[in-house]
Amino acid sequence: MAWRQVATRDQVPAGTGLKVEIDGHPVAVWHTESGEFFVTDDTCTHAQASLSEGGLEGYVCICPRHGARFDVRTGAVRALPAVVPLRTYTVRVDGDAILIDWKD
Repeated sequence: MAWRQVATRDQVPAGTGLKVEIDGHPVAVWHTESGEFFVTDDTCTHAQASLSEGGLEGYVCICPRHGARFDVRTGAVRALPAVVPLRTYTVRVDGDAILIDWKD
């Protein structure tokens, strides 16, 4: 595994997402109200919008453009108009650092 730090705990308040670019690729770091962290691609698979600019309800992020919804744990589509799931990344929290398994 190639672990890369994407954020620190204090950069992502509970119930929100943060857009981060790794090697020019946008990902979203999600911090659920339950205290868990997840990372997905940040771009909606339907309309090229930044998902981190939308909301997070439980484990579901909402696209700000057309309302598509995705499960941040699995990337599964939870509401149309999206039909293609999001890519997700394996996350590890080490102290204050949020890391993902990043493979180019």
